[in-house]
Amino acid sequence: MSIAQPAVTPIPSFRTRVLTHPLLRIVLGVAAVMLPITLTLALIHAVVPQPLRVVWPMPLAALLSFLSYRLFATRVEKRLPSELALPGAAREVGAGVVAGAALGLKVAVILAVMGAFVITGSSTGWDALLKCLPEQIMVATFEELIFRAVLFRIVDQRWGTRVALAVSFVLFALAHLPNDNISALAVLNTAVVSLALCAAYMMTGRVWLPIGIHFGWNFLYDGVFAVPLSGHAARGWLQVSLPGPEWLTGGAYGVEASVLTLLVWGIATVLMLKRAQPHHLA
Repeated sequence: MSIAQPAVTPIPSFRTRVLTHPLLRIVLGVAAVMLPITLTLALIHAVVPQPLRVVWPMPLAALLSFLSYRLFATRVEKRLPSELALPGAAREVGAGVVAGAALGLKVAVILAVMGAFVITGSSTGWDALLKCLPEQIMVATFEELIFRAVLFRIVDQRWGTRVALAVSFVLFALAHLPNDNISALAVLNTAVVSLALCAAYMMTGRVWLPIGIHFGWNFLYDGVFAVPLSGHAARGWLQVSLPGPEWLTGGAYGVEASVLTLLVWGIATVLMLKRAQPHHLA
C-alpha cells in the first residue's frame, strides 16, 4: 500500500489571477505600447526647439514602444516575446515592404489604366519623399503592436483564431472612424486590410512581416504619391490627380476608400489566410 501523498496544485494568488485575465492583459498591453509614444513626443515637443525636432523623435518613440512592450511581456505575462524575435526580422520587414508597396502599385496601375490616377508633376526636392518616413515608421510600429501583438495574439490564445480575426476586423476599422472624409467603403476596406495583416502575423508568429506590409502601403501613398492617406492631406513626391467617381478613386479619403482597393486587398487576404492557417496550427 502506497503512503505517497497526492500532489497538490498550488492555487494562484489573487494578483496572479487578475494579471493573467486576457482583458486586463489587453488593456495593459495597449498602454505599454501607447504611453511611451505619447509621453516621448509630448516631452520632446516641450523641451526640444523646433529646428532640432527633425526625423529622430518618431523613430525614437517607436523604439521605446517596442522596449515597453517587451517589458510588458516579460514582467506581466512572464514570458520572452517570441513575436519580437530579431533573427530574420530585417528579411521579414523587407518582404513586407515589398508586398505592401506591390499591392499599392496594383491599385495605382489599374486606376491609371482607367484614367482615374494621373501623375501631374513632382515636388521640387527629394525631401518630399522622405518627410513622412519617420511618421510612417511610428504608425506601422504602434498599430501592429497593438492590433496584432496585443489584441490578436491574446484573443487568439483565449478564444480562438476565428474570434480573434473577427475582433481585429471590427476594432481596426473602428479605430479609423475619426479620420476625415471616411465612408462606409473605407471602413470595410480597413477591416479587410486588418485580416490580411493578421494573416501575415499568423504566417510568421512575429510582428515584422505585418509591420513591413503596413509601412510599404502607407509610404507609397504618403511619400511617393501625393494622395490622401486614410483621410489625411496628400504630401508626397509625385503629385497625383484622381479624376472619377469617389467609389472608384476614394475621393478625399484616398484610394483606401476605393472599390478597387477592396478587390485587390480582398484577393490578397483570402490567399494569405489560406497560407497562414497551416503555419498557425502547426
